[in-house]
Amino acid sequence: MTEVAEKKKSSRFVKYLPIHLFILPTIIILCIFNYAPMMGIILAFQDYKPRLGMFHSPWVGLEHFHYLFTYPDGLQVIWNTLLIATLKIVANTIVPIIFALLINEVRQQAFKRTIQTMVYLPHFLSWVVLGGILTDLLSNSGMINQLLVRLGFDSIHFLGDGTWFRIILVVSDVWKEFGFSAIIYLAALSGISPVLYEAGEIDGAWWRQTLNITLPALIPVIVVVVTLSLGNILNAGFDQIFNLYNPLVYHEGDIIDTFVYRVGLMSGSFSFATAVGLFKSAVSFVLVVIAYRLAYRFGNYRIF
Repeated sequence: MTEVAEKKKSSRFVKYLPIHLFILPTIIILCIFNYAPMMGIILAFQDYKPRLGMFHSPWVGLEHFHYLFTYPDGLQVIWNTLLIATLKIVANTIVPIIFALLINEVRQQAFKRTIQTMVYLPHFLSWVVLGGILTDLLSNSGMINQLLVRLGFDSIHFLGDGTWFRIILVVSDVWKEFGFSAIIYLAALSGISPVLYEAGEIDGAWWRQTLNITLPALIPVIVVVVTLSLGNILNAGFDQIFNLYNPLVYHEGDIIDTFVYRVGLMSGSFSFATAVGLFKSAVSFVLVVIAYRLAYRFGNYRIF
């Protein structure tokens, strides 16, 4: 019996050997660039001195984590991250759904494809490019403020006022991503049986069909997308904020990633930067696990 089991196991190994060899380079790259650098985590528990190296720097335990929560702006940075990320998740869920519902009703295919292409394009633009464009448009002498002044309104310091800065972050992120995010909802809409709409025409109005047929069919997809987004709630968008913010809005616009770069790396506090990054990673890991469990329970979504 043992010999038969060993033969089956050997044959399975030979059968799947090409697949294993195919993914081997990916595994090697993953180990080199993702797992090997994790040795640097020990910096979070040291007072790292470059001249002493990673293995000879003095050990300080949880001192840097304590400093994070006692730092004057530490809790504010965490709050900014949660608030901005939550607003983005909500907006980037509602707007793509509305757009998908509207574009799904367009029957002229050429016009539909043109609109879809136009709203997809911003997704592929770098925030370095968009940051420069938005800075020029929203500056005190930019086109938006010039238009406001000509209409009789006062100019607004969009990128210098904390409240306006947060609004700009959410609106610009939605504008950049809603077209691309709508793809999954358009795919779900294409899977709805036309028979249901034919039966729904008895009720008449389009919004009745939307409420009774379209939205219920989208709910499983919406649940999966929203729950999986919870894992990114501490990723409020480093590229975007780094290219738009300035010292005037540090209090309202600084997030964990920009805080690590500005306070940790720029000042040479590598241990503190590592501690903040490790704290974020640990919380994100917990949120990913919770989000995955929620997606499996409410949306029947699972990877393995």
